[in-house]
Amino acid sequence: MSILNESQASALASFPVRHDDGTMTVPRDGLSIVAGERRPPLRRATIPDMLADVVMRHGSRDAVVLARERRHLTYSEFARRIDRLAAGLLDLGLGKGDRVGIWSPNRLEWVLTQFATARIGAILVNINPAYRLSELEYALNNVACKALITAGSFKSSNYLAMTRTLAPELVHCEPGSLVSAKLPHLKVVIAMSEDPGPGILRFADIPDRAEPSGMLRLDRLTRSLEPSDPINIQFTSGTTGSPKGATLTHDNIINNARFVTDRIRFSEHDRLCIPVPLYHCFGMVMGVLGCVVQGAAMVFPGEGFDAVETLEAVSRERCTALYGVPTMFIAMLDELARGSYDLSSMRTGIMAGASCPIEVMRRVIDEMNMPDITICYGMTETSPVSFQSHVFDPLEKRVATVGRIHPHVEAKVVDEAGETVAVGQRGELLTRGYSVMKGYWNDEARTREAIVDGWMHTGDLATLDDEGFCAIVGRVKDMIIRGGENIYPREIEEFLHRHPSISQAQVFGIPDTRYGEQVCAWVIPERDADLRGEDVIEFCTGQIAHFKVPRHVRVVETLPMTVTGKPQKFVMRDWMIEHGYVDEH
Repeated sequence: MSILNESQASALASFPVRHDDGTMTVPRDGLSIVAGERRPPLRRATIPDMLADVVMRHGSRDAVVLARERRHLTYSEFARRIDRLAAGLLDLGLGKGDRVGIWSPNRLEWVLTQFATARIGAILVNINPAYRLSELEYALNNVACKALITAGSFKSSNYLAMTRTLAPELVHCEPGSLVSAKLPHLKVVIAMSEDPGPGILRFADIPDRAEPSGMLRLDRLTRSLEPSDPINIQFTSGTTGSPKGATLTHDNIINNARFVTDRIRFSEHDRLCIPVPLYHCFGMVMGVLGCVVQGAAMVFPGEGFDAVETLEAVSRERCTALYGVPTMFIAMLDELARGSYDLSSMRTGIMAGASCPIEVMRRVIDEMNMPDITICYGMTETSPVSFQSHVFDPLEKRVATVGRIHPHVEAKVVDEAGETVAVGQRGELLTRGYSVMKGYWNDEARTREAIVDGWMHTGDLATLDDEGFCAIVGRVKDMIIRGGENIYPREIEEFLHRHPSISQAQVFGIPDTRYGEQVCAWVIPERDADLRGEDVIEFCTGQIAHFKVPRHVRVVETLPMTVTGKPQKFVMRDWMIEHGYVDEH
């Protein structure tokens, strides 16, 4: 199925250049617009359809491996557990279109819930495990969650205590019949705990509610689902306002998972280690669904990322692939210098979620036995991946760009007036195709701002070269304007990573009364390195343009990060402002 109508397809067919690998890249006239190949065709299926097909073909193969518990589930066993959980959820009065929140670190219960809600057509709402009271209240009410499935606790978060703080009525209600003043839509709370207390159901008991009649009803309900139905809501970052619920369909995430894992040549023989969080697209779509669509095994090293646990899981379970954000790979490289791990089974994987320093990528290829590792680029609103490198791309392209356009997706780079720029010029990256979300849940205004004529505005600054490779050079809002000069933080960050004593670097702008903004850098030194801020400034002086040299450098041990490993530049900027690094003239 094409994402383009007949006239669009005809127009596009007149100018793309088709390469040996099947991609269609730059048009004639040298404009920065690309269109992915329209093969293989998009798969029109629901998540339950996809799982049933994989069980039929690969039922005896490993589906889920919990490395810490040394526990394995085959695809047949996995599907049986999903069906019983789904029938139990039906018995609780949940069904098609109901929103079901999941608030938990990486656990088997999370993955079972992902497929059980899809089986009954309920919309899974991913809730960040780091959320606190106000964020949880906002998320549950914003999309009107009817049920919440939660862990008992994780790290410093006591999920049950926070839930009871928002819904004290749980103490006196029958389980499954909550009436709450602060959470008016929430009726059912289910906990992954042995003794969750009054008003809350135990997750372990839900499958026991399944009755033969419920199983028959389950099949009828599943047959009524459409691939275009919404099936997942993920909240985007709230750094510039309240979080928005990106609404994704079966079509969106099944096809994206397939194309992502096609690029790394996945098959039923692969075993993917997934230390990235499931609440995010990286874990849930690219990881879990990516494995299921190919019949591969998903290996979970633990509830959250730990370098030792991850490397042990890769070694013991003979993983062939590994996902992670750059900070995770940096931590694993550090651990490799201390411990002994057998990574001989490794072949491929994906590094995504934040910009990757070139030297880190080279070390991962060499030291972690991952010659076929690829880079991905995308966003939650596009299910998530739009660009990805190929395993056969030259190393220089794999480390310096985010690859080329995915099948059935278009992209272009535009200037401030919305005009497509020439190849090699910077501008905002826009994408269009099957992967674009249905919209932000119950927020038409912000949906219209983000999606214009089918084009998703990414907010990222990018360039496209004459082969169609895309380089992300910054954020539209991250661009620093100093004395009329446009400065792109990514460019300076890449330069700072050449310093032998710098492990990580983040560059951003802070207010300045004379120039409008000044360049600021936070850097993490390599282990045992004696690094001072003036050393960094001296390293830059004379090597990059004077206006790009950081005026302020702070050497730190850690950077403020999101749960998914993305640096929080707004936190760094606020710290600098609060500590007086402005208005010096």
